[in-house]
Amino acid sequence: MTGKAKPKKHTAKEIASKIDAATTNRGGGKAGLADRSGHEKGGHAKLECPHCKTTVPDIKSMQIHHDARHPKINFDESKLINLHTSHVVEPSKSRPGVRGSFKK
Repeated sequence: MTGKAKPKKHTAKEIASKIDAATTNRGGGKAGLADRSGHEKGGHAKLECPHCKTTVPDIKSMQIHHDARHPKINFDESKLINLHTSHVVEPSKSRPGVRGSFKK
């Protein structure tokens, strides 16, 4: 007999989620550096700042970065470098490897 409210077996969904959590890159440390950088390995960063070469995932984040780091320079979207058009990713590595937050 088992205790109260304790499942006797693991479900297939639970096992699959544990395998996925164990094998998916969380984005931190050296393993996540490639994903954050936006270079060869299918990273998430899409835009690169032309002034300091910082990479960000979208235009809104770039606007925030620019206002915080370069307040004296006018923001011009046409000068931004789109990393997804300049780097070709292999089809097998097109799926990003970073798992998002559990908080929704």
